[in-house]
Amino acid sequence: MRKAKPKKRVILPDPVFGEVMVTKFVNHLMYDGKKSLSYTIFYGALNLVKNKLPNEDMTAIEIWKKSLENITPQVEVKSRRVGGATYQVPMEIRPDRKESISMKNLIIYARKRTGKSMSEKLAAEIVDGFNSQGGAFKRKEEIHRMAEANRAFAHFRF
Repeated sequence: MRKAKPKKRVILPDPVFGEVMVTKFVNHLMYDGKKSLSYTIFYGALNLVKNKLPNEDMTAIEIWKKSLENITPQVEVKSRRVGGATYQVPMEIRPDRKESISMKNLIIYARKRTGKSMSEKLAAEIVDGFNSQGGAFKRKEEIHRMAEANRAFAHFRF
């Protein structure tokens, strides 16, 4: 390679929970650099999650983490050109990419929901992810199904 790899930026933990993962999620959630608004939406969603699941012995942040874990795909398909044909080759996903994909899917499917505010939509998607259902979970299942269907091309991994 001609150029050096760019350095990874250090992401500071969030002010309430002290978690780097929360800051990453808020960065994905943010529009136009409005980070404080994103934090407000996220913390509001966690409060709503706690109200929706009062009999659960886990904290809201643990429920959110479990939800992310449930919607995280393990494999994905990548296009690989061999000869004249393009194959969908199933591949393992790097841990940082897994985290990023699950966060993005959660946010995308929360935005697509019908509801009053973004906090309510995000809370509903978090609860659905926790219960292994909802749009983001279906997306994970779809990715896994696609990888399973193309397992015959696994030997084309690069």
